[in-house]
Amino acid sequence: MESILIHPENAEQLKTVKAVLRALKVQFEPQSTVLPNNVVKSIEKSLKQYEDGQTISLQEFTERHFSTK
Repeated sequence: MESILIHPENAEQLKTVKAVLRALKVQFEPQSTVLPNNVVKSIEKSLKQYEDGQTISLQEFTERHFSTK
């Protein structure tokens, strides 16, 4: 049988999906996503850079990192 992965957008959707699965007697395994500490720190650093205005456009990024010069 095929398995599916569901991505609810909020707590209400998750609650509803679980209720439907229970009503249909479909087995499911809740799993939470836990990011490694280094990933969380990197995200926090990036958000701080964004808040401080330390950003560049996609075009500038492409020119800096993908130029064939």
